[in-house]
Amino acid sequence: MKATVAGLGLIAALLPGAALAQAGMCVAPSKVTRPLPELPSAKEPRRVLPISSYTLALTWAPGFCRAHGDEPANAFRCAGGRFGFTLHGLWPDAAGKTWPQYCKATPILPPALIAKTMCATPSEQLIQHEWAKHGTCMKTTPEAYFQRSTGLYRQIRFPDMGALSRGTPTVGDFKRAFAAANRAIPAEAIRVTTNRDGWLDELWLCLDTRFRYHRCEAGTGGAADDAALKIWRGK
Repeated sequence: MKATVAGLGLIAALLPGAALAQAGMCVAPSKVTRPLPELPSAKEPRRVLPISSYTLALTWAPGFCRAHGDEPANAFRCAGGRFGFTLHGLWPDAAGKTWPQYCKATPILPPALIAKTMCATPSEQLIQHEWAKHGTCMKTTPEAYFQRSTGLYRQIRFPDMGALSRGTPTVGDFKRAFAAANRAIPAEAIRVTTNRDGWLDELWLCLDTRFRYHRCEAGTGGAADDAALKIWRGK
């Protein structure tokens, strides 16, 4: 009973600070860098498989920038601490432990589309990668793919990450707080990934083929609910 009361108290403490995805805090660069082609390889081969579900992946930018912020390619993403959660991508999944990827060859994306997407996915190369690896398997256009993924991203509300980072939450605590801020996303639809030291890395949100959030399949990744969760806020 004490654990339940404590968990509810944590959720209540986080909800007043809930905020929309941070796209509104961002101004896209006036000029974007042309990305390199993203191609299948021996390690990452082409796989054409039936789609059974989707994953919306979000990256905790302060944690990412702690590890990679000195790399020139991440200057826009990491300068000024403008981002909290960013959109990693929308991934089609297949039944079992494999997924479709690199389903067809694709040219470099138009600069205007890249610029339009930068305030959700703040990396030109990652934008190209997400379309080439994942979007090409969805029988859609680049414009429609990014409209779908950024639309889902911008609908999400987040708990007060500052308050959460100052506490001692478990992964389960975080899932419940996140679900409480998003009526359409049950805690069972959330997977939380961490690095080896237990710091928050990403959220993987499970969707069905109609892009409705639903319970994640067992054994598809993520930290255990009772695992301690540390959240890097930045310097």
